[in-house]
Amino acid sequence: MDLVPALEEPLKQPLKSVLGPATAKVMAEHLGLHTVGDLLHHYPRRYEERGQLTHLADLPMDEHVTVVAQVADARLHTFASSKAPRGKGQRLEVTITDGSGRLQLVFFGHGVHKPHKELLPGTRALFAGKVSVFNRRLQLAHPAYELLRGDTDEAAEAVDSWAGALIPMYPATAKLESWKIAKSVQTVLPSAQEAVDPLPPSLREGRGLAALPEALVKIHRPHTKADIEDARTRLKWDEAFVLQVALARRRHADAQLPAVPRRPTPDGLLTAFDAKLPFTLTQGQQKVSKEIFDDLAAEHPMHRLLQGEVGSGKTLVALRAMLAVVDAGGQAAMLAPTEVLAQQHHRSITEMMGELAEGGMLGGADKATKVVLLTGSMGTAARRQALLDLVTGEAGLVIGTHALIEDKVQFHDLGLVVVDEQHRFGVEQRDALRGKGKQPPHLLVMTATPIPRTVAMTVFGDLETSVLDQLPAGRSPIASHVVPAADKPHFLARAWERVREEVGKGHQAYVVCPRIGDDVDEPADPKKAGKKKSAEDEAEKRPPLAVVEVAEQLTRGPLQGLRVEILHGRMHPDDKDAVMRRFAAGETDVLVATTVIEVGVNVPNATAMVIMDADRFGVSQLHQLRGRVGRGAAPGLCLLVSEMPEASPARQRLNSVAATLDGFELSRIDLEQRREGDVLGQAQSGARTSLRMLTVIDDEEIIAEAREEAAAVVAADPDLENLPGLRTALDALLDEEREQYLDKG
Repeated sequence: MDLVPALEEPLKQPLKSVLGPATAKVMAEHLGLHTVGDLLHHYPRRYEERGQLTHLADLPMDEHVTVVAQVADARLHTFASSKAPRGKGQRLEVTITDGSGRLQLVFFGHGVHKPHKELLPGTRALFAGKVSVFNRRLQLAHPAYELLRGDTDEAAEAVDSWAGALIPMYPATAKLESWKIAKSVQTVLPSAQEAVDPLPPSLREGRGLAALPEALVKIHRPHTKADIEDARTRLKWDEAFVLQVALARRRHADAQLPAVPRRPTPDGLLTAFDAKLPFTLTQGQQKVSKEIFDDLAAEHPMHRLLQGEVGSGKTLVALRAMLAVVDAGGQAAMLAPTEVLAQQHHRSITEMMGELAEGGMLGGADKATKVVLLTGSMGTAARRQALLDLVTGEAGLVIGTHALIEDKVQFHDLGLVVVDEQHRFGVEQRDALRGKGKQPPHLLVMTATPIPRTVAMTVFGDLETSVLDQLPAGRSPIASHVVPAADKPHFLARAWERVREEVGKGHQAYVVCPRIGDDVDEPADPKKAGKKKSAEDEAEKRPPLAVVEVAEQLTRGPLQGLRVEILHGRMHPDDKDAVMRRFAAGETDVLVATTVIEVGVNVPNATAMVIMDADRFGVSQLHQLRGRVGRGAAPGLCLLVSEMPEASPARQRLNSVAATLDGFELSRIDLEQRREGDVLGQAQSGARTSLRMLTVIDDEEIIAEAREEAAAVVAADPDLENLPGLRTALDALLDEEREQYLDKG
């Protein structure tokens, strides 16, 4: 797309030319700030009121904090020391207060002289340091500080540099305190007047938003709380709008591509398949199928996201779309993230189709096609045959892993690509497949992780969305319970009894563990490996439970006599497939596995699941795992085993999962409990950099409105010829992210 040149961004000036090399180096290394623009967009995290003290009781342990407090008391202690020049060492203990709580500061050696003179009772200052505990009291050792009032020139200067009642508190580090960042911002703040405004004037005026230079000054140097609110609203709009314009332009570009309309022939393969189904489609499945068929009949490629609850029948909807394309003379490919899942899909699709999947074979139906599997670990002969079936068009359907994307894989006429579990696929892979059609194929992306509307609009904003929120008839309810193994060990014993009871009724069970074992994937003892233990690990003083060890303990102990097998990602693909086949055939009672069973595994006879160390899994992952049981006529049971104490956030998270089966509700809880960057996916590195002010869970209204505004702007001016300021911001976003964020890498 040829675009007019953007405006030159004046804020690209390197910080070292403004602040000096030493400060610029620390800012680059510790905060990732390189230019004047970067620093102006490093917004305060919160504000302290000059007349008010920070509430000291709420300080988090082991974190770098900045507080406003008053000196209550200061005492200099002298003690014998071999290191001090006269054999006497000095320690200054200063107690600061917020009026209710107290915090101890301690300074040693040569560092005591200046604070001893300056930190007199009654003095107010900003203090920054890491909160630790000594003698059961909170303390800051050798904190940095900045006086807020007093008679010294320095203190008067500090007050002058922050005129106004509100003191900005910046995300800081031990190497760069908040007030040093504030002073650097003060130096570059005049440059804010040169900031290029990305918002079209009509949008800004229509919504009463502040101009960008004004917003930048107000966010860094507010005089009132209303200033902060004005600035935040404006800066959130910038982030939401520029991101939505990028997505709208991608949608617009996709809509310009030609595609072959694919309309199913009457009385073809799809009709024959529907006639075979032993049940009727739910209303939801019918509605979503219509949306998909309408898209397939269009002359530009479908780009649709199909999200649905675990077990809502997404695969069936996708298969009907694939059959419609085969009816229309094309081929359809389904891309799965793992070999286990590709094999599972291949098996379930051929079973659902029966003789309709036996095209060209004896006993195949008249309208049948061939369904081939293509994975990286296939033998040469089978692979050669599969490739031949694809290039000749003999195979209408292919199911595979990313092996489908390789150069040597050629299609006769690829009409539809279905991507399962989108969050594991990057846009490069999507585009590589797209390039294999004579014209770009239609695209259907499936995810079983329910995505709140705001995340769908930001992360998957270039796709139209269909939602399956009804469970098909015949799906059984799943009862979920937290098993507190540490507080009540007999509960765990009862959990294993329940598994035996289910097996006794002719059913099967899963036991899920967070680790494989045998030190194949991580050291058993993080301390020995030189890894720092997390607070939760410290609380439980044990490595995560492992498949190999748990299986061994169960076969010797509570599940003795039952047929127990293991399954994990490090096994040879043939071995994994054999284990899954035996479990699906009912030849195994209990499968002890890692999260390799998280998606797509469908064994209707499995009714119970025990998740060990359940607190080590995310909310969405637990919901996915739980969806593997209750897939048949018998009710499901999911037991979440945890050794974490009852009051811990980890246990509260498990209680949330146990309390609801609504994946959309859980995804919202998940969003609220995790940091924004985590939610948008580990690979979305851009989430951190491009969304500084916007939060996808709270700012739903702004995101939805920005999407509408962006669509209107791009429809009227796709190349943004009349909006050079917007082009500048867009170039910066896309350059910064290398499209990773938008493309759901």
